[in-house]
This record gives sequence, structure tokens and C-alpha cells, in this order.
Amino acid sequence: MKSANKVSGYLIRVGNDFMFRVYDCGSVDKFTDYEIYHYDMCVTINDTDAYFYKNSDSHFIDYSPQTLGLTE
Repeated sequence: MKSANKVSGYLIRVGNDFMFRVYDCGSVDKFTDYEIYHYDMCVTINDTDAYFYKNSDSHFIDYSPQTLGLTE
């Protein structure tokens, strides 16, 4: 075991679940996917293409309006 504090990775969706992917030394084909058991972990989004949205039913995060071809 080792501390996960300050480790950079990616939150990925696998089916209906989320995992935390950590790439080995910047490699695009070597990585470890971690199941997330921690239920209130602090997260900082560091992605210029991530945007908050809301509609009448929900709040969600998706790609930027430009990436999705939407007008702001």
C-alpha cells in the first residue's frame, strides 16, 4: 500500500462504475486502474475541456460547448 495523496490520474467510467486510472511514467499504454471504495474523496478538476451544466432535471459535467458543437 502507498498514499494516493497528490497522485494525478483520470476518473474513467467503466460500465456504470468509475475507476481512477494512473499512467506509468507518462506511458499511454501502461497504466493501473483502481476501483474507488473511498466515498468522500476530495477531487480537483484539472481539465480545460470540462464544463458544468444544469438543466431542469440535473447538474452534470461534460465536455466544453465548443467540443460538443453547442453555442453558449
